[in-house]
Amino acid sequence: MSKINTLEDVFIEQLRDLYNAENQLIKALPKMAKAAHARELKEGFEHHLEQTKEHVNRLEKIFEKLERKPTGKTCKAMQGLVEEGAETIGENATPEAKDAALIAAAQRVEHYEIAGYGSVRTYAKILGHDEAAETLQTTLDEEAETDETLTQLAESINLEAAHLGESAEL
Repeated sequence: MSKINTLEDVFIEQLRDLYNAENQLIKALPKMAKAAHARELKEGFEHHLEQTKEHVNRLEKIFEKLERKPTGKTCKAMQGLVEEGAETIGENATPEAKDAALIAAAQRVEHYEIAGYGSVRTYAKILGHDEAAETLQTTLDEEAETDETLTQLAESINLEAAHLGESAEL
């Protein structure tokens, strides 16, 4: 483990964390897509998988320009979020309830990524890594769009799950 003395060191470590997080997500998203019942949710996970692959490519380009390696850090937060998502996939639930739970798990991931990308984008600006800051902002915007899409899906899927729950009680 290297010593962190400067904001540049923090920037690199946080980029490595995001790089690992995105790679974990590339493995998790196909499982989430397979578990999703609603077509729109399944397609949303598949679309975000393609975006996530591009996020990894962008991070690799940033590391290349900085003449640094992207590896060496494990994102324990994403590990936990992915494990929670796997638990959700394994739940014995109605398709609609499982979709609602998958959306909640996915939004936790998006909020984590939004926080991470917002931080590294700010560090990049402060450190004068203007091109990296622009690239990170692009990814941050995509993460926010994904979160908004999940919110819109939740509005309909959660209602379906609620109505099925009401009819089950009757």
